[in-house]
Amino acid sequence: MRAYNPLSVDELGRNAARALIEYPAAALPPSVAFDGAGVYTLHYTGTFPAYAGIGTDVPIYVGKADPPGRRQGRTQTSTTVLHSRLQEHAGSIESASNLELADFRCRWLVLDPVWIGLTEQVLIAQYQPVWNVVVDGFGNHDPGAGRRNQRRSRWDTLHPGREWASSLRDRGETAPDVIAAIKALRERR
Repeated sequence: MRAYNPLSVDELGRNAARALIEYPAAALPPSVAFDGAGVYTLHYTGTFPAYAGIGTDVPIYVGKADPPGRRQGRTQTSTTVLHSRLQEHAGSIESASNLELADFRCRWLVLDPVWIGLTEQVLIAQYQPVWNVVVDGFGNHDPGAGRRNQRRSRWDTLHPGREWASSLRDRGETAPDVIAAIKALRERR
């Protein structure tokens, strides 16, 4: 048996994940802008049959918003990147023909950039959110003209409506195929 180390990397990630989940869920997008980068969860309370019963205890999606410039080794100290990301997601949901924004709630946690990736990883491993594990592509952006030959994501196959996604190549799966994959994931839990 391993000795408990409260300062292990894994335990620090779990602590941040617990802190996020303890916050009450709020409307998506949050009505008041806020500063910071960090992690967030989206929760579904609607009646879309493939998601029935998920509720607000288990996220349907986990994401992160790194500060601008992080990949280049420079970061801004003041940024609204986390709030902006939640607003982008609200727009994606609103554009879907078979989802209602009112059926979604969110939680977020502003973090020092060093903890963002770890916390996101812990949350995904712990909850196995449907939109992270099976219905990939929710967090995608318009790929631009140079990459239009890529395939439409499972998310856009199941939830059509994002204008830019309609011009992507068909993925060779139908919405019923994606729903069957969701069902298989939920049965394994």
